[in-house]
Amino acid sequence: MHLSHNEDKNFSLTRFESMLKTNNVLFFDSEEFEEIINYYMENGKIALAKKATKLGLEQHPTSTNLKLLQVEMYIFENKLDIAEELLNDLQVIESSNEEIYIQRANIYSRKDDHKKAINLLEKALEITEDELDVLNLIGMEYLFLEDYENAKYYFMRCVEEDPEDYSSLYNVIYCYEILELHIDAIDYLNIYLNSNPYCEVAWHQVGKQYFLLKKYKKALAAFDFAIISDDTFVGAYLEKGKVLEKLKRYNEAIENYSITLNLEDPTSFALLRIGKCHEKLGNEEFALEYYHKCVHEDILLDKGWIAITDFYIKKNNFQKALYFIDKAINIDSENVHYWKRYAKINNRLNLFEEAEIGYRKTIELGNYELQTWISRSDILMQLGEFEAAITNLFQAIDFYPENAELEYRLSGLYYFLNDTTKGSFHLKNALKLDLEYKLILEVLFPTVYEMPEVQNLISNYGNTSQ
Repeated sequence: MHLSHNEDKNFSLTRFESMLKTNNVLFFDSEEFEEIINYYMENGKIALAKKATKLGLEQHPTSTNLKLLQVEMYIFENKLDIAEELLNDLQVIESSNEEIYIQRANIYSRKDDHKKAINLLEKALEITEDELDVLNLIGMEYLFLEDYENAKYYFMRCVEEDPEDYSSLYNVIYCYEILELHIDAIDYLNIYLNSNPYCEVAWHQVGKQYFLLKKYKKALAAFDFAIISDDTFVGAYLEKGKVLEKLKRYNEAIENYSITLNLEDPTSFALLRIGKCHEKLGNEEFALEYYHKCVHEDILLDKGWIAITDFYIKKNNFQKALYFIDKAINIDSENVHYWKRYAKINNRLNLFEEAEIGYRKTIELGNYELQTWISRSDILMQLGEFEAAITNLFQAIDFYPENAELEYRLSGLYYFLNDTTKGSFHLKNALKLDLEYKLILEVLFPTVYEMPEVQNLISNYGNTSQ
């Protein structure tokens, strides 16, 4: 276990852990305790951090920094009242300690009072010698408020303080993107690149902005500069691959995606895209090979299973498509995209009961597309479940009021069930909405369509609408 590259720090940690194992009490100075606690907190070992804080305060009961670390842990555990009491005590002793303002701001941030948090951080900014951290915290609070202009301003100040603060650079560009100021983002990055011409991160971001603007050749040039700046930059190869796909240069896209497989462990994204490129090139065996590698790499990636399923659907091989979508559903039964395909495939195989289950599950999972409701009602009709079909159509009308396709179906069902009053009511609604869609009645309910009453209504409406 290593605290850092510094051997003294590593030695402190080793001594501390040895002390815990032997129950021998050893002395550490307060700075050693701070380093040990920070290490444990950064690595998510909160129980050990608390133990180190307790022992640290026993040996150094007046240490403000150890008390502030204790406050930080209370905030982490959401014990905000206790943290606030400790800060009140500390402020009496050290009113000019910026960390007290920072931790108070942290408490207000936890309470979603981000404006108060910002006010406290502004006070911390006035007295701190390390402006960068405080500027970053203010930027984050403005992000919470969705005030992207102010957030951008503070992250820009971070970048001014430290041009290699790439986290803040990313946040600046994120704000530009949310504000849809892609040209402004490019201008900002170009100014940054004037001083940092070999910054692969900045070139990468320039490329992404041009990609969003659909200026693919300029995006390609930017990603090339990112790769020149760092030929091991995986993100640049992936983005370059995406651009080459847009330009239909699929072989070159495959080359770039393949480079990433050699630079680090294969990613499911790269494997999927290679498969898609091969499919576009007509290399069906290679496409399937990479789709299978993709789901092997990440069994939970729905795009991989969907790619395999859609591949077989396009080939009209519905049995194989069903086999793979069944596998996908067994892995994730709450994925609406899987159930949509399950329903469509079973419908094509004339397995109507299974198709109905698929459409019902799709709706239950929140897919309220018009076609989903229509497909389910048509299948329920084929199954002779007329009342269920009517219920389904009325549910659809809640989402799609005044829709001719739904009204014609309701009309046909009511006439079919000999409820001519409701049938007539919905037929009139449908005719008002769209006369041309009367074809639905003719195809789905031919006996109803031929009824004299229905023909009269259609004829009368046709004459009055001319």
